[in-house]
Amino acid sequence: MYDTNNIFAKILRGEIPAAKVHETEHVLAFMDAMPQSDGHTLVIPKVQARNFFDIEPNALAELIKATQVVARGVKDAFKPDGIRIAQFNEPAAGQTVFHLHFHIIPCYEGKALRAHSREMADPALLAQHAERIKAALQTTS
Repeated sequence: MYDTNNIFAKILRGEIPAAKVHETEHVLAFMDAMPQSDGHTLVIPKVQARNFFDIEPNALAELIKATQVVARGVKDAFKPDGIRIAQFNEPAAGQTVFHLHFHIIPCYEGKALRAHSREMADPALLAQHAERIKAALQTTS
């Protein structure tokens, strides 16, 4: 069951601020408030979908396309050695927010990722990271 009061639904409605990176009529991408790495970005659909199995295929296609676009921006902005793209379905798999979303996590050789859902990042730093990604997206589009 989809909870219309989950944090991502509130972000989509403008009730909670987010450091936005990319937005279309179908998706929103923004900085993870508890990032595992600098540049950790989330991409969500604007439709109500609890997880991967609850979304209509055309909406999922838009979400996947946007995830690829944003991941390219993260790659250009942060120059990581690699990028982890992750998506979780239900608590047993690690899902903590029950609105479908993809994580884009820059990874660096020899540098461990921070624990997920542990510590809120400085909003000013997230805004700076969002601007870096937005600038990279402007040069790649």
